[in-house]
Amino acid sequence: MILAGHELSVIGMARQLRRERYHGLEVVGACLPAGHDGVGVTGLTVFGTFDDVASAVEQADADTVVVLSCPELDGAAVRRLAWRLERDEVDLVVASALVDVAGARTTIRPFDGLPMLHVEHPRLHGGSRLVKDLFDRVGALMLLAGFGPLLLAVALCVRVTSRGPVLFRQVRVGRDGRLFRIFKFRSMYVDAEARLAELRHLNEHDGVLFKIRDDPRVTGVGRWLRRFSVDELPQLLNVALGQMSLVGPRPPLPSEVAAYADDVRRRLAVKPGMTGLWQVSGRSDLPWEEAVRLDLRYVENWSLSLDLVILLRTMTAVVRSSGAY
Repeated sequence: MILAGHELSVIGMARQLRRERYHGLEVVGACLPAGHDGVGVTGLTVFGTFDDVASAVEQADADTVVVLSCPELDGAAVRRLAWRLERDEVDLVVASALVDVAGARTTIRPFDGLPMLHVEHPRLHGGSRLVKDLFDRVGALMLLAGFGPLLLAVALCVRVTSRGPVLFRQVRVGRDGRLFRIFKFRSMYVDAEARLAELRHLNEHDGVLFKIRDDPRVTGVGRWLRRFSVDELPQLLNVALGQMSLVGPRPPLPSEVAAYADDVRRRLAVKPGMTGLWQVSGRSDLPWEEAVRLDLRYVENWSLSLDLVILLRTMTAVVRSSGAY
């Protein structure tokens, strides 16, 4: 595919398509507005301006052109481009300026002959949310019963290998900013919170999160628990109590929420989850902005079918253990 748009839009779209390869689209080049040299577009061949799109398709042997939102490519320009591409049966795709809005929420409605894109509001309340709450609580109780022997075995290992309580309790921020205590198997030494300040300069994560791969505060058993996300199983209690969901945004700390930009606070519109889009897409390996984008995509486009897909992908992510530290 050839991308046609401004440099920043081209860079962002190319990065996203290369990261999520399940769609089967490969970016082979770009066309930029006149006067742009394309210096910032690294790793992509710039074939010229918007007037050169048809020739770029031929040179790159592309079969799709994606038009990104920009003022130079208005309705008349896109129509003329479509006429040039139809001779070679090359697909033309117009990327919406709407960010992470699922197709199920958009419909084309004609107004006086003009096609208008209608965007429905996300389903944050109502009957579908009651179904989700019921699904979460029943699912959590069933998983607690099924994982009972494993939970007891892990609790025993934590107890006999290091000093301190079996469960780690920490205040997190839930839906609409409500505070609750999250439950996890203790994977760190008891003085972990006190040692945080001296390790702050070693942070390997951007944004407001604190993550380091070889954290000296993590116990030997804790490393194994974190690798396979077993330390998070007690959060099923939070789900059963209605404080969390099986699937949702990551439950943040109050200090993280205090540093949130206004847009990021949208994550608090739903219950936090034990797993979510960011967990199955790389977890701690993801940059902060990408983790936020995935969480916001989930908030805006939630459905029960999406929850089921994420739960299935979670099993694969746990086995790979990538980004878990």
